Amino acid sequence: MNREQNVQTDAGEARITWFRAPASTEPRLVLAASHGAGGGIEARDLQALAAVLPAHGVTVALVEQPWRVAGKKVAPAPKTLDTGWRGLWPALAAPGLPVVAGGRSAGARVACRTAAGLGAAAVLALSFPLHPPGKPERSRADELLSTGVPTLVVQGGNDPFGRPEEFPPGPYELVEVAYGDHGFAVPKRSGVSEAQTMDVLTGAVTGWLTSLR
Repeated sequence: MNREQNVQTDAGEARITWFRAPASTEPRLVLAASHGAGGGIEARDLQALAAVLPAHGVTVALVEQPWRVAGKKVAPAPKTLDTGWRGLWPALAAPGLPVVAGGRSAGARVACRTAAGLGAAAVLALSFPLHPPGKPERSRADELLSTGVPTLVVQGGNDPFGRPEEFPPGPYELVEVAYGDHGFAVPKRSGVSEAQTMDVLTGAVTGWLTSLR
């Protein structure tokens, strides 16, 4: 059974929805993943991971930042997002397992910026927004390159915030989801279904998390 947990932070009240690994799998990791600036934890990639990973011994904690819990439409400044994430960390670490910091888009940036300071075991960056659409000169690569821990980027092949070939070399792994946009939606003409796309994503993440043992 999934369980919601509200947590008070210096940025306001946040919420964690837990998808716990069953005891039979010998739980070994927590994947804490937050949403982007334009949506919540209902995002297809976050929900797909929450559905698949517990069977592999990974408890998934989907995090709603305080601004979403409060019903606001616009995300606050990065510093405030980082404050909310840091305030949640004790609750995320409470199961006593290594915590992989993750998120999609803006949530991926938060995970990258705070990983070293919080003692994250690794970082999962879904749809990392390498730059604003059409503005490659405004690169955020420094955030990705400075995590200090094992890092996996899963990026749509047609993501306007940064296509896989735009990413610089670095100490991270990158998996491309063919034809995917920033939300990992794929055009019908591609001949690839959403289910197939999510299988690629969840398979890549599962394999990578297993390699962290």
